[in-house]
Amino acid sequence: MSKLKVNKGIEQPETVNKTAAQKFIKLKRKQLSVDEYYNGIISGNIAILSKAITIVESQLDEHRALASQIIEKCLPHTGNSIRIGITGVPGVGKSTFIESFGKLITDTGNKLAVLAIDPSSTKTKGSILGDKTRMEELSQNPKVFIRPSPSAGSLGGVGRKTAETMLLCEAAGFNYIFIETVGVGQSETLVHSMVDFFLLLMLAGAGDELQGIKRGIMEMADMIAITKADGANKQKAELAKIEYQNALHLFPMPESGVPVDVLTCSAINNYGLNDILSGINNYIKTTKQNGYFYRKRKQQLKQRLIENISEHLNNIFFSSPNIKNKLSEIEKKLNNNQINIYKVADDLINDFFNQNLIK
Repeated sequence: MSKLKVNKGIEQPETVNKTAAQKFIKLKRKQLSVDEYYNGIISGNIAILSKAITIVESQLDEHRALASQIIEKCLPHTGNSIRIGITGVPGVGKSTFIESFGKLITDTGNKLAVLAIDPSSTKTKGSILGDKTRMEELSQNPKVFIRPSPSAGSLGGVGRKTAETMLLCEAAGFNYIFIETVGVGQSETLVHSMVDFFLLLMLAGAGDELQGIKRGIMEMADMIAITKADGANKQKAELAKIEYQNALHLFPMPESGVPVDVLTCSAINNYGLNDILSGINNYIKTTKQNGYFYRKRKQQLKQRLIENISEHLNNIFFSSPNIKNKLSEIEKKLNNNQINIYKVADDLINDFFNQNLIK
């Protein structure tokens, strides 16, 4: 017999609040009506807002129809936010910047929604969705809602879903919307097409400051903020600021009528963040006064309409059983360029429309 005696430890409390968990599971399982979604969203119920966004992101036909009804009901309560796109090269510190800048916005009595277009694997469709862990303090702020959206390799689909999610957040009372992108690339054009203000974050001290920066990205920016301007890097940031200002002089005046400003900032030391917020608010005020703000939103709505029609037609076309069968047969013949794919594409489209027009 062993003389070792193990005393009974202190009983540990439950790690999960069972009452809250049961309520969440019940809400998750219950199929809400359009009115229940609407009333929950406009009252600021985050659980119902999240559930509605999940419906918006769903690929199921019944969810697509439900999402359309929810959005239509919420539309009168949308359009009152300031929509800000935030992008920058990898390592620029977007998440750190958003956390500090977001806190500044909520400290002034505003509500903030952060919609992050997250990178997804084109093979597995998996997504990191790590923004909540990278913005730990901000994610616990009751005035902040963070929602990562997996891109799943389809920027067009993300554009529709992010724009619809943005509308639901506006209806829920979030008057500042951040849309964060994965980095400098194709997604920037997408985000630029749905925001009022486009903020480009850049680093100093990485060699030639203008290398690797596409002219198109520079032309889209309404403001350039050079991050990590602290410690020994502060002087480098000021030099980079001068370089960017000189480069911007080569560009024509933006259509907005507001010159692109270049600022330096440090998210860690909260340096320069107030200047950035003031610059954004002044830009919004000026563009509303000269009418550009409203013209841009109207153009964005038109572009969104065209994109939605294109996406819907694309879905109808490729879900057609007849097209599926013909594509399967054509794939077997795609060897050594012995088939004219351009003529085949025309024939498939003509067959599809002839078949559907006859009906």
